[in-house]
Amino acid sequence: MPPDIKQPTGLRERKKARTRTTIQEHALRLFEHQGYDATTVRQIADAAEVSESTFYRYFPTKEDVVMHDRYDPLLLAAFAAQPRELSPVTALRGALATVFGDLHAAELEQERLRSQLIFSVPALRARMLEQLTDSVDMLAHAVADWAGRRPDELRVRNLVGAVTGAVIVALLTAAEDPTADYRTTVDAALAHLEAGLPL
Repeated sequence: MPPDIKQPTGLRERKKARTRTTIQEHALRLFEHQGYDATTVRQIADAAEVSESTFYRYFPTKEDVVMHDRYDPLLLAAFAAQPRELSPVTALRGALATVFGDLHAAELEQERLRSQLIFSVPALRARMLEQLTDSVDMLAHAVADWAGRRPDELRVRNLVGAVTGAVIVALLTAAEDPTADYRTTVDAALAHLEAGLPL
């Protein structure tokens, strides 16, 4: 990752981030092999070599282990670092390219699996919709800070809503096609939005 993107610096923070990542990696592997509903928290904890109480310290529910997006803070930092002469959509495309451009194949596959689970498991799909307001609010604050606007302005929220919708559709499209590169699909969706949504 570029040096201007903040990573956890303290030993304790790095250890917590590693534990959270390890639990999520083992959970996603189990979900892929035996199904989301058939996988228990105890199985995830055993695979990650942690106690069930440790699992619940990091993830209050089994749903949370899938919904947790460890790249959100990196994306926000990369977006804040984009040149102000860019349009917000171009800046978001650049931020996504910065964060996801250097991921290893295993990390990309894990993100593809996570998206596929969210769209295919009804409880996770419902949870995604529940979290949509929080996601829009988070991005609206980032865009407002970047553009020198207020996060409650209609223009800011409208742009964020359009971007969020484009990303959701791109992730759904990629989740339905196991051969798709979801980074390319998301970038294409944002490029289409940036071009004014021509058909």
